[in-house]
Formats: sequence, C-alpha cells, structure tokens
Amino acid sequence: MCYNRMTLAEFSNAYRMTNPDSLSISPKQTPILDPGFVSAALWNRAFRKACEDHSDSESFELALERIDGTVSRFSSNILPHVGEAKSLNIKYTERILKFLLWQKGGYKVYAACNRELFESLKAIYGPGGEREFDYHFMGEKVYGKPFEMFLVTENELPAEKEANVTLGRNLDGCRIGFDLGGSDRKCAALLNGEVVFSEEIKWDPYFEKDPSYHIEGVQDTLMRAAEKLPRVDAIGGSAAGVYVNNEVRVGSIFRGVEAADFDAHVRRMFFDLKDRWGGIPFEVVNDGEVTALAGAMSLNDNGVLGISMGTSQAAGFVDPHGHIKPWLNELAFAPIDYSETAHRDEWSGDIGVGAQYFSQQAVARLLPHAGIEVADAMGFPERLELLQEEMKAGSKKAVSVYHTIGTYFGYAIAHYADLYDFHNLLILGRVTSGEGGELIIEKGQQVLKEEFPELAERIKLVTPNEQDKRHGQAVAAASLPVIEN
Repeated sequence: MCYNRMTLAEFSNAYRMTNPDSLSISPKQTPILDPGFVSAALWNRAFRKACEDHSDSESFELALERIDGTVSRFSSNILPHVGEAKSLNIKYTERILKFLLWQKGGYKVYAACNRELFESLKAIYGPGGEREFDYHFMGEKVYGKPFEMFLVTENELPAEKEANVTLGRNLDGCRIGFDLGGSDRKCAALLNGEVVFSEEIKWDPYFEKDPSYHIEGVQDTLMRAAEKLPRVDAIGGSAAGVYVNNEVRVGSIFRGVEAADFDAHVRRMFFDLKDRWGGIPFEVVNDGEVTALAGAMSLNDNGVLGISMGTSQAAGFVDPHGHIKPWLNELAFAPIDYSETAHRDEWSGDIGVGAQYFSQQAVARLLPHAGIEVADAMGFPERLELLQEEMKAGSKKAVSVYHTIGTYFGYAIAHYADLYDFHNLLILGRVTSGEGGELIIEKGQQVLKEEFPELAERIKLVTPNEQDKRHGQAVAAASLPVIEN
C-alpha cells in the first residue's frame, strides 16, 4: 500500500520537531489510509490549552460583516506573538478565519488583535496571497463588493447582529420541489403535502458550457412534475452553490459556463423561470439549507446540522429555535485537516478542506491507496459504485476506505460542534448509502466516544428513512414558498 503523504512515524517525528511540546496531540484514532491526518478539533484544543496555560496570552476578536448588514462575531485567545509562537498564532487564526468565511460569509473582516498578526492575515487573504481565491470569491463573486480587512480595537468591533429567517414548512396547495445536484436532478409534485409524483433524472452539468443545458433541464423537470398536478401554485428548489434572493451568485454545477454567459443567462435564471410559470411564488436556496430543513421536518426537532456526502460536501443548519441564518454553510471549503501535507482542493487551491474528505472526490482519492485499481477515464460516480460493489463483496480494501472516511468524520463532527450549536446531525448523500455508509457512521461514533465523550452524549447521529431518502429534499424544497391567498 502506498501513500502520497509521509508515513505516520515520519509525520510524528516531523510534527514534534516543528511544534512546542505544549502543542503535541495524541489522537486515539488514525485514518487507516491517511496516517498524516491532523484533526482540526484536536489541534485547536491543544492550542487553546496552551493559551490557557500561558499567563501572557493575548485576545483575538473577529467580526464578519455581510452585505445585508448582519454581523457574526468570534472571540478567542492567542499566544504572545513572539518567537516560535508566531507561526502557531498565524496557523490558528488563519484556519479559523477560513472556516468562518465559508461557514458564515462576509466581505468585511474586522480584527482586534496584535498588529503584526493582522498584517500577516491581511497579506494571506489579499491579492497574491495564499488565499487569493477566497479574497476574490467572498468579495466580488458572492457579495459584489471588494473584500476588505480592518484592524480595530475591541471597542471598535461591530456588535453581533444575526438575522433569523423562518424557512419552509409550507405544504398547502399544489407545489413542485426540485433539487439540482452534480449527477442528477430530483423533483417531487405535492398536493396539500402529499407526494403524488417524484423522479430522479441523471445529468452531467459540471462542464457543460451551454447555459440552456441547465435552464432547459430544470424546465423539463418542472414540466414533468406539473403534468401530475391539477395546477401549480408554487415552486421551490435547492441547488449546490450560493444563492442570494433567488439570484445565482456562485454554483459549482455551473462551473463550465463562461463568465459572460453566466452573467447574461445563469445569474437570473430562476427569475426567468418564474416568469415562464406566470410569476407564481418561486424560491431557490442552497441545497445544504434544504437538507437541514428536511431533517428538521422529518425529526420534528430543531438544532440540526445536515451533512450530505455526494458529488461534493453540502451542509445546512437549522438553529435550536428553528431558524435559518443568512450564512453560507459551505463546509466543502472549510478546513478540517491541519496537516501541512493535507490534500489540495483543485478549485480553491486550499488544503485540508471538507470536499476532499466527505464526497465522491474523497472516494476517488482513497481508492488507489486502498489498492483498488480504477481506469483514469472512470468518473467519480462510477468509482463510488465500484467501491460499493467491492463492499458488498466483502472486500477488506473497501472497508479501509469507509473506515478512513468515518475516522475523518468523527473528528470533523467535533470541529463543527465548536462552531455550530446543534444536537442532531443529519447524515445523507450517496457516499453514505449501503453498508459502507453504516461503517462511516459507526466509526464516527467511535471517534466521538473515545475522544469527545461529552459530544457523544449530546449529539445524535441520524440518517433519513427510506421515504425521506426518496422525497425528503424535494418535499422540503417545495415547502419553501409562501402562497398568498
């Protein structure tokens, strides 16, 4: 078996050489196929413990402002910014800022901290910096404004101002719900909350350059569902990407469309589709939010973090009060592995982010390390199908892949719990289907019990039932619009 990282022994020696003893970590579980994995949750806990033990630790405060005026705050401590501690402070604060940007979003970042540390972060998240992708993405692409960072005093930090949105749970009338993924588009037709039709159609949108492929594909899905209803009162949808007031800001399924065509045809495609349907209520949001909403509706409970492992990683959050917040929740690009040799995301250029650990991409990456040979031309969905076939056949190689993903997942749950308030974790997506999915959950629970027993007692890991697997996402999407009498 070969690895594209150093061995566990080599990693451990290198880690001890480059980190003070006060920050050593000793994980109780190691991903079989990825011994160099460094849990963000464990590393952050070790860093915070070092700060607690240091009498001269400094405060570190962040505020992230979004275009609607809402603000999210984060507060922590760092080590005195001198000597070897500088690199630790930069690593901790840069990874936290990266997570917060993709979790909550923001085009203005205010930091109350050591000036030298601030200048380091500003250079990293600026033109020519390591996170130049995030600089452009969070600024011009998502919010349509320049991305800016400001050094302020604690008294000058903007106050937290979070908005709460009650989303969905409307089931009256004749509704259509759709969900657009990277390998299929799903839909359901509802009559007063009862599913009278559902369908899943394969498509391949990622590298399709023609905008009409996407637009007419959605229209075709809507037409097929409409045939099963006496009329259509409202349409709700979900899709991978960032959507603000029904406008497509960024969508991975549209990555093949040229920028000019995107602006001309894709950005307001759902407004155009709404016009085709006579201006009826038409709402589209991020697929992760609908995932969490579907979970809350199914469980009849709140405090739900939804994680879907499919073409990429999708996430959504319903807070303990049943509200959705105006956050991004794009955990596919939030870091969970702090190793300096962590796997690199081909889109954002960053390392250690969720898409490389909880998706078909992760499966494709791990198969060769497990000794499962695949043809170069084989697509990611087909590689997942191969893994599932190997699992059904009792292959130990397949077990090692699911074991590895499950170990990643257990540590990631603890990291998510540091930054989200939830007690239900909804797990779904094609990677988690079948016996392999059961092993992912089993291994994740084992990591929680051994490393984070307080979280194991508090957080319930749940999977959708068969009906919700077939209809849940589309039904939740259909419930988004409000029908005015």
